[in-house]
Amino acid sequence: MKYRPLGNTGMNVSEISFGTWAIGGSWGRTDDAESLNALARAIDAGVNFFDTADVYGDGHAEELLGKAVKGRDDIYIATKFCRAADIHDPAVYTYESVRKFCEASLKRLGRDRIDLYQVHCPPTDIIRRGEVFGVLDRLREEGLIREYGVSVESVEEGLIALQYPNVKALQVIFNVFRQKPAEELFPKAHAQGVGILARVPLASGLLTGKFTEQTTFEPDDHRRFNRNGEAFNVGETFAGLPFETGVRLSRELAWIGEGRGSMAAAAIRWILDNPHISCVIPGFKTVSQVEANLAAADVPPFTEAEQARLREFYELQVREHIRGPY
Repeated sequence: MKYRPLGNTGMNVSEISFGTWAIGGSWGRTDDAESLNALARAIDAGVNFFDTADVYGDGHAEELLGKAVKGRDDIYIATKFCRAADIHDPAVYTYESVRKFCEASLKRLGRDRIDLYQVHCPPTDIIRRGEVFGVLDRLREEGLIREYGVSVESVEEGLIALQYPNVKALQVIFNVFRQKPAEELFPKAHAQGVGILARVPLASGLLTGKFTEQTTFEPDDHRRFNRNGEAFNVGETFAGLPFETGVRLSRELAWIGEGRGSMAAAAIRWILDNPHISCVIPGFKTVSQVEANLAAADVPPFTEAEQARLREFYELQVREHIRGPY
């Protein structure tokens, strides 16, 4: 496993880390025993950073993660808050409210301090107003959190968040289908010493190449109930692409897997090839999925010609189809 600095936080994190949304819920059927085995496999492989949130399974993902890393001070945990309430209500971002969220997460995680506490995709105006960052400064002074950041839906939100000097990390949707953040946001974040966590790296599975237009998903899977943004931002599901369009486009990307083991490993490798990325955080539900994602560390990087080909593909065939703010 290779490690990269998480901005200027002093934390060096595994370049392939993991997100725990899938083991918490909203990705179809899960099995806690398998989830814990998968977490253990990741840790054995050298993964030292995990991203979670208080709303993943109503706290269940945090509880599972707490069990998996119990007694391991060498494992960094990032979690998120605000979406367990009305994200548009300013009262949700007051000191009293945020401290309650924080204390509840700490209890589920079995920890005294959260390494990276992130505002979980708040409305743009909440980021712009900035009061929540003063609250997080206070929690940091009290020792409840080490550093804080923001999970954003769009480049605009990321650029606004960078105006606040103690924001130390941005979590963004970034993959072959969503290349926009690399244009302006990543260089600015890097210049300010702000770490970048790349989420939705496989576009909800589209970039595994395993789906067809006839693929169906379970009722409790967001790839079914949020396909068109019915429950939350459409960008979180299939990177904002209409499903059938995404399937068609993924077929045209099958070549990236040639000589790289699999299309999924290649898609993660492409993200890691960007020097501004601190870590990529694919999801998982099984040991085999953890191993498949970890394989990306050992596949060949993309050549300059391949990078140019993928950039042109994005500009000419993908960009116009992305829905929602990005």
